[in-house]
Amino acid sequence: MRRNLAARIGVWSTHHRKTAILGWLLFVVLATGIGGATGMVEMTNAENGAGESARAEQILLDAGLDKPAGELVMVSAPAAGDWKPAAEALATAVRETGETRNVAPPVPSANGEDALIAFEMKGDAATSSERIQPVLDAVAAVGAAHPDVEIHQFGEASAGKWLGDLLAEDFRKAEFTAVPLALGILLVAFGAIVAALLPVGLALTACMAAFGLLSIASHQLHLFQTTYSVMFLMGFAVGVDYCLFYLRRERDERAAGRDAETALRIAAATSGRAVLVSGLTVMVAMGGMFLSGLLLFKGFALATIIVVFIAMLGSVTVLPALLSWLGDRIDAGRIPLLNRRAERGSPESGRITGRVLGPVLARPRTFAVAAVVLLLALAAPALGMKTESLGLEKQFGSDAQLSIAHSRITESFPGGPAPALVVVTAPDITAPEVGETLGGFENVTVHRDENVAEFELPLPRGAADLTDLRETRLPAAFDGTGARAHVTGETAGSVDFNDQLRRGIVPVFAFITAVTFLLMLFCFRSYVIAVTSIVLNLLSVAASYGVMTAVFQHGWGASLIGSEGIGAIEAWMPLFVLVVLFGLSMDYHVFVVSRIREARGSGLDNRSAIETGLRRTAGAVTGAAAIMVAVFAVFGTLSMQDMQQMGVGLAVAVLLDATLVRMVLLPSVMMLLGERNWRTRRLSRLPSLEREEAAGPVTDRDTVRA
Repeated sequence: MRRNLAARIGVWSTHHRKTAILGWLLFVVLATGIGGATGMVEMTNAENGAGESARAEQILLDAGLDKPAGELVMVSAPAAGDWKPAAEALATAVRETGETRNVAPPVPSANGEDALIAFEMKGDAATSSERIQPVLDAVAAVGAAHPDVEIHQFGEASAGKWLGDLLAEDFRKAEFTAVPLALGILLVAFGAIVAALLPVGLALTACMAAFGLLSIASHQLHLFQTTYSVMFLMGFAVGVDYCLFYLRRERDERAAGRDAETALRIAAATSGRAVLVSGLTVMVAMGGMFLSGLLLFKGFALATIIVVFIAMLGSVTVLPALLSWLGDRIDAGRIPLLNRRAERGSPESGRITGRVLGPVLARPRTFAVAAVVLLLALAAPALGMKTESLGLEKQFGSDAQLSIAHSRITESFPGGPAPALVVVTAPDITAPEVGETLGGFENVTVHRDENVAEFELPLPRGAADLTDLRETRLPAAFDGTGARAHVTGETAGSVDFNDQLRRGIVPVFAFITAVTFLLMLFCFRSYVIAVTSIVLNLLSVAASYGVMTAVFQHGWGASLIGSEGIGAIEAWMPLFVLVVLFGLSMDYHVFVVSRIREARGSGLDNRSAIETGLRRTAGAVTGAAAIMVAVFAVFGTLSMQDMQQMGVGLAVAVLLDATLVRMVLLPSVMMLLGERNWRTRRLSRLPSLEREEAAGPVTDRDTVRA
């Protein structure tokens, strides 16, 4: 038989290592350079939305009526009317910056102690955050000159400036924290500097190339501003893990007495094949996000598919070439204490793994029930999960300047920071009956040439007022006029986004479960293993949902990571975590079950095969999980609430998946199922992705077969 694909790629790379290494470097440089030159294109508000709110945004965009970036500044004084001098000075100051227009007279609050000044930024709203600094400086100067009043500012431009600065700072923090953490874990795992640097270097270059390709692709599929952060999170963790699996198997074979070339061929045929299957599974699972109907998820899908593909490609091409070139120099820079730990942590020793597996395999039913009960207990809070599109005021915590400003303005002027924007279209916007209806609303702007009118309405009760507006007030007002009214704005956008998510999650879930089942079926040719894979994944996902809900919705333990409970989970988080975890959990599952199947194929009985497979993969899985948990945990400490939720949710799921699920639940379930795990009746004609060379004696290069 011919070698499997991974083995053929690995053999080619070792025989053409200069081509493989230089080709990789050229690819990374070109992708990074071209992508940096083209830049990233961000999605518009209309593209990022759904339903009626997105249609309203698109109407304005098509008519060339881009909304200017609006800003609100509230001046608060101890007594009614004492705000007037500061308010007058502030209005003058923001006008003199030359960056504003339509500065409205101060509007007093109900008690007269506060005044709200509204104005708009000149120019394109999308770039207003780049021009807001002179306005922020002017507002700050007025505040310093009038210490007897409090001044709070909130708006699209100021919030965008705050967000942009924080994202840049957070991304640097993630980069400079995650990389040293991963390097430290790899040093412990391998005990040598070169062996630790190799996976980190390949993962970083994979991310660089992916950034460039994504920038190029963004000119066709526009992206959300946090997509790069998501790409780095996934790409770095997956890239390091794939290299670790491959490198660990090569070192194990060398430790077993095989020569360098033979060890590389076995690593290519086994761990290389597992990397290909895992990468394919992750990419296909991510492709499910294209069915969500939301551009945000399409961007996430594209980003993760690109970076996982590049990381997978590097692991099976340039990594074997580098290992062939380095030879025994892979152990250069040995650290004595860590090197001894790495040797003791080899799969064949596995004393800790043995101590865990012994009781599990002896009493599988007890441990299976206990593990399931624990996972379901962790998942329980998810039954009350509430989702919403988090506004910027919720993204940064209640003590952030932006959140305080939003809260104070909302208290004094309910509905002010997040009003509904009503967009009215008609065949003739100047028709008498349309004009009469529009006259019943305040501050209506009519665009005659475009036959469009727009006005804002406050929503003091949020979604409840929005529902009344859409279903009762506006239909009654415009009935019989021939005009149509569409409502957009922050609240409307959040409601419509959530509605689309609820509709989209069903086809996405159906797609990824079906694809996972089929991939596992082709990989292992066993219905039992395919079904078990899906059930174990769902338990991990459910537990992750429960922890996210407990921490970020209810606030249980949130202070431990510098966060707080905000009463909701970011709307896109459940679907994203579901898809990502379904993909990532296959890393460990394919790697572990492949080694169990390999041991079973060498003649061991079911129990011995389970124990041998888990012992041989314990070191790699522990190291890979530690790296993923560390990288994800770094994101759990960032400033934005959605990044925190994503980091904690993924970190908890991977931790549970690599420990409780893989070390307790998987072996206990496989023990209970016995020989049913390996039945291939009626599946023998399926093309197999699983066949690989067992770690038996190897005498020549043709021994490694598929």
